Amino acid sequence: MDHLQGKHALVTGGGTGIGLAIARALAAEGCAVTITGRRAETLQAAAGGGLHALVMDVQDEASVVDGIAAAVAERGPVQICVPNAGIAEGRAILKMDMDFWRNMMATNLDGAFLTIREALKSMTGMDWGRVIAVSSIAGVKGLKGAPCYTATKHGLLGLIRALAADYATKPYTFNALCPAYVDTDIVSQNVSSIMERTGMSAEDARDLMVGVNPHGRLITPAEVAEAALWLCGPNSGSVNGKAIEIAGGEV
Repeated sequence: MDHLQGKHALVTGGGTGIGLAIARALAAEGCAVTITGRRAETLQAAAGGGLHALVMDVQDEASVVDGIAAAVAERGPVQICVPNAGIAEGRAILKMDMDFWRNMMATNLDGAFLTIREALKSMTGMDWGRVIAVSSIAGVKGLKGAPCYTATKHGLLGLIRALAADYATKPYTFNALCPAYVDTDIVSQNVSSIMERTGMSAEDARDLMVGVNPHGRLITPAEVAEAALWLCGPNSGSVNGKAIEIAGGEV
């Protein structure tokens, strides 16, 4: 896609998993990609080949404001914004305290809001732009055992839909990717969490997550990245305000 050559993309949580897969896919199409996260060593390990590391905490407004301003000064206006940073952890509501609730909200929803707001400050001076939020299948359905996570992902989808309406006549689109269980470190972490909560074996805990995907396997990060590339394609301008499910046929 020659039209992506030289464009500046920003991917939060870009050092691992889905974020890294999207960042590498964009870089392969010629984008200069800023990848952000809280761990410098993880970002530095992923950097190179068109990926530029930026330590940034999406929970911290000043960190986001200063970080994105620095990235814009270095690589130009953000034309592809991918708010991907997130926490995925299940917990029953009666076992949930305010610290758990606020921490997940601050990353999954507040962090996306801050990232999009700051990216739009430079994007809206350009003649083309894409905001591609990484939500979840939990953004369009209730995920059993994860009410807080589900609430954050529903909220993210609402934000994307409202922005699509606000900017409908402009050359920018706002969409959300909604994958089911993806083969990333988060799945490994959830295996441990499920084992601790239920006493299941590691194999049974993993099978529990795989079983949510109707096609009987975990989704690959590359499959999610391909959907992001499609939304950046030359004929994608009429796809706006949508929740794109990458979920193996879940309905």
